[in-house]
Amino acid sequence: MGGPELGGLTRGLMAKRTSRGGRRKAGSSATPVDGRRKDAYVVRLGVSLEPDLLALLDSWVRERNSPSRSDAIRALIRKELAEHELGDPDSDSVASVLLIYRHDAPNVLQRLTAVEHRWGGHVRSSSHVHLEGGSCMQLIGLAGKRDEVVNAAEDLRGVKGIAFGRYALGTPAVAGGTTGHRHPHHG
Repeated sequence: MGGPELGGLTRGLMAKRTSRGGRRKAGSSATPVDGRRKDAYVVRLGVSLEPDLLALLDSWVRERNSPSRSDAIRALIRKELAEHELGDPDSDSVASVLLIYRHDAPNVLQRLTAVEHRWGGHVRSSSHVHLEGGSCMQLIGLAGKRDEVVNAAEDLRGVKGIAFGRYALGTPAVAGGTTGHRHPHHG
């Protein structure tokens, strides 16, 4: 596997560039990405993996229902880049906060509302969902600097009466965006 024929074919494929209109230009391995701006291209590259690692990758591709190995590898790269970006306490970040509580817990709604107002500059959305058996779920979207977003999420899940609280962090930078969050805050 991987003899001279494959190497020549790979070099030939990588020497072409396809524009959005379908024209081919020599000298690049880039092709357009659907749904992206006209100058956005995908560059093809080769990756060498041990058979065991490739088997694990293929298994993971199937488990996450990825359309391809390339899609799965892009997801892994974006995850690592996001984690690297979020290592900076001042990085532009977002969080989704999941809270579960009993709606009849004393003053839980008032306490939760007070904390949401305290972090009002960071709260982008809040959705209340009634569940069965007297329990409720609150989903809160936060945006801002990573440390502020983490502090807001911890404050929210620490409200007395919250039975379960969890949050997930991300950064819009991996998708080429920003939160649009501006500083400084004035109390």
